[in-house]
Amino acid sequence: MKMSIGIAMIGIVMFGTGLVMFYSIELGQTDPVLRLIKNAGTFIGISGMGVTLAGILLYLINKNEPPIKEQFDV
Repeated sequence: MKMSIGIAMIGIVMFGTGLVMFYSIELGQTDPVLRLIKNAGTFIGISGMGVTLAGILLYLINKNEPPIKEQFDV
């Protein structure tokens, strides 16, 4: 369960890094290096969303649910 939380945290960091890389470059840049950074930011941000979702799903799948206790009054 701790691994899934770690994966979700890595995804959040990836998403934040992608946002910074994408929005730190102005729209319409012609310099190839800046365009590469902006495109890499897009890829890292979208990948970060997927990794975060994977971590959340792993957490929910591995969560232990208490057994159902039924009480009957006779």
